[in-house]
Amino acid sequence: MAAELKNISEIRRHFHRNEDPIYFISATNFNLLGLDEWCKNFKYISYIDCYGGKHPNTFVPSEQPHAEFQSIEDINNYLLQHKEVIDLIKRRGGKPKFVFLMFDEETERLSKELGADVWFPKAKLRQKMDNKIETVRIGNKAGVPSVPNTLSVVESYKHLNEICDKAGLGHDLVLQSAYGDSGHTTFFIKSEADFRRHEHEIIGEGEIKIMKRIDCRGSAIEACATKEGTIVGPLMTELVGFKELTPYRGGWCGNEIFSTAFPPKVRQKARELTFKFGEQLRKEGYRGYFELDFLIDKKTGDIWLGELNPRITGASSMTNHAAFAHADAPLFLFHLLEFSKKKFKLDIKELNDRWADPKMIDSWSQMVIKHTDDTVDIASDVPETGIYRMDEDGNVDFNRFDYHRRAVESENEAFFLRILQPGDYRYEGADIGILVTRGRSMTNGFKLTERGKRWIHGIKAGVHGRPMPTAEAGPALADPAFKIM
Repeated sequence: MAAELKNISEIRRHFHRNEDPIYFISATNFNLLGLDEWCKNFKYISYIDCYGGKHPNTFVPSEQPHAEFQSIEDINNYLLQHKEVIDLIKRRGGKPKFVFLMFDEETERLSKELGADVWFPKAKLRQKMDNKIETVRIGNKAGVPSVPNTLSVVESYKHLNEICDKAGLGHDLVLQSAYGDSGHTTFFIKSEADFRRHEHEIIGEGEIKIMKRIDCRGSAIEACATKEGTIVGPLMTELVGFKELTPYRGGWCGNEIFSTAFPPKVRQKARELTFKFGEQLRKEGYRGYFELDFLIDKKTGDIWLGELNPRITGASSMTNHAAFAHADAPLFLFHLLEFSKKKFKLDIKELNDRWADPKMIDSWSQMVIKHTDDTVDIASDVPETGIYRMDEDGNVDFNRFDYHRRAVESENEAFFLRILQPGDYRYEGADIGILVTRGRSMTNGFKLTERGKRWIHGIKAGVHGRPMPTAEAGPALADPAFKIM
């Protein structure tokens, strides 16, 4: 094999022959589903067995007593201390490499104890980049503008009005604290009553991002900052706040990828801004995979930076399974390449130009289905992972087991990944699973299609619960309030 990888073919061959044990450790393997088929010796270590033991490269240890998880980092740290996981890693040998959806400094310490390298920038740097206030500043340096905003500590509603008057933002506002996602820390403030509802999450939280509220479309785009430059994926739509999918107003609940998601000028502009942002991240010392949310003004088409996720995300499965990824390589393979220390050369402009071609994009959508009722019980029946079919009357039935979304043959079929397991608590906001279909799930006006609603209803109709024993009522009702993908 050549000492330096000089093209896509050589990069693909390099990973086809990879001898390093690489592990994606997370609650589920959804974010990097399919990477094991591009990279030899790539394994998943998961907390939730979405496949009932049928996925050949997923290892789920038996559950041991543990403290209540408060974050994905807690789950990963639990897994890294699990004897069955430690035994697996030692048994397979080699110098292990770990990739995560989320991790912290404790994860880094535990990884070091296992003799493993973490193939992401340091947790401290990622935490800094993940700060929404810092994102605005990085964007400003890169020439990537955010929605008209100001950054300030907020002491009261009167103080907020004074800040907005000075900044010329008006009084129809969106406020975001430094960390948080899926609508948990995004507040829509138009009146003092709105402010009172959320003041305990605003006052005392340090600098707050205070934005003028605009009528916009949500979008997402993923990229990878490499030593050769920033590789940019396609612009995707975002499903946001649909009450059929999520109880959180403004909460992310899925994506669509299709070639005409936005007008050509908007798509091109988003790609240019993402490239500029990635180049700035490289200057800040960050390398590897990241995702940007852009807000696109419905009236003007202006495109504004929403937020940065310095990691893989819930949209990564869409990016890494698109047609361009099968034609060249999944975007995450370039992340692995960047951290592998393997010498390589790439014509980044040529690659980015090719991936901008609409012919490289096929049409898919994913919907993240949560329990949206304000109830708590114990799940007794949940549709299993596999391929489902919808008949002409809109009824949805399980057809066959599979863990490849590409096994979906038509828009009348969908791949469902089960997250909620029988025996789990079903509470408001609990993830039931992810449904991936060919075609769109939203109209051109960004409303759920009737087909999309039927799919959601069809899956939810298969979820049943039983009351919790009286003795378990109380602390067990607490909503963990973090998403797991």
